[in-house]
Amino acid sequence: MKFPLKKRCCFYALLSFVFMACETKTSTEPNKAEEAISSVKSTYAPDTRVALFDIEAVEGPEGYTLKGGTNLPEALDALRKQLEQKQIVFQDSVEVLPSASLDGKIYGAIALSVANLRSRPAHSAEMVTQGTLGMPIKVYQKQDSWYRIQTPDHYLGWVDSRGIALMDKTQFEDWKGSEKLIYTKTYGHSFIEADASSQVVSDLVSGNILKLVTENVAFYQVEYPDGRNAYVSKSEASPYLDWKSNLSFTKEALVETSKTMLGVPYLWGGTSTKGVDCSGFTKTVYFMNGMIIPRDASQQIHEGTLVDDSGEFDKLIPGDLLFFGRKATDSTSERVVHVGMWIGNNEFIHSAGNVHISSMDKSSDNFDAYNYDRYLRTKRILNQKDEGLLYLTEQDVF
Repeated sequence: MKFPLKKRCCFYALLSFVFMACETKTSTEPNKAEEAISSVKSTYAPDTRVALFDIEAVEGPEGYTLKGGTNLPEALDALRKQLEQKQIVFQDSVEVLPSASLDGKIYGAIALSVANLRSRPAHSAEMVTQGTLGMPIKVYQKQDSWYRIQTPDHYLGWVDSRGIALMDKTQFEDWKGSEKLIYTKTYGHSFIEADASSQVVSDLVSGNILKLVTENVAFYQVEYPDGRNAYVSKSEASPYLDWKSNLSFTKEALVETSKTMLGVPYLWGGTSTKGVDCSGFTKTVYFMNGMIIPRDASQQIHEGTLVDDSGEFDKLIPGDLLFFGRKATDSTSERVVHVGMWIGNNEFIHSAGNVHISSMDKSSDNFDAYNYDRYLRTKRILNQKDEGLLYLTEQDVF
């Protein structure tokens, strides 16, 4: 049935009024609690790679509800005080981590030769870093079969339950107090018997740490953090304390270690001799020489002493770290995207495609024009003292 034009106009006007009356009014008021959260986060947790401050404010009829979790109780206290000072009504539902649901098993150690740490609790998520066998960890949360953990360099990530051995405080102290073995070969295996032709227990990579049980003429008997037993050839490992006492902290040792990894493939997030990204390579080289340095190139650049920032490579000595990226401009900040290690003779070694040696000499066959053009500066971290540099001879990490 058709309506006359006048009636149709009235009908559409009435219909428009009904729709307007049913619209939900969208608030344009700023979330004052979120403003406080951002302020506190910028002060206490500016780098989310190493600090947990995952808090949000949900607005309701009776004020705000704070949700999420943090491993920084002092930051949460600061947030509460700021909200109270601003007379913002809120309910605190933030979980201070480690989570109580872990029942005290907030410690542990990496249980695989190499465990992948991801940005989210899923195998499809970005791999942000790796942990190697025997590495002590802090455990903060559990989601399904994933645990959010923190490594000795403070890096955070999610690891599958197979990758770690959970421990309570007593178990962790027993593990740390036990005699250890460090695997020193680039890559190899442990065996079910003191015989290299026997069944393999697992693969091993340089820097793996195991509990030393006993030894015979040719093999060490070891125990994994998860209780597995195995044998490791004496030619491929060393008692940890002996290894540590023999550390030389020299530029020559750094170069020698770096060259054992030539040809190792590039792997985003990789920090082991199975595969490394650029900063994972420098981190691994320094670890095998007794130092734990920050995970990423953009973190490593803040450590140590400035050697050069103008391309005067004659100032460099082997072991110095060269950083590359985008220089700061009036409108953009500096961006550090790559790192390599100087080895002398105008050459540096780095992971890009694979671990290889490049030159800063324009007349050389292996001249790296791409990185030459984006060179930022060089820092010296060997035998330097800085907040982000940890020496295994001074700190009881393992």
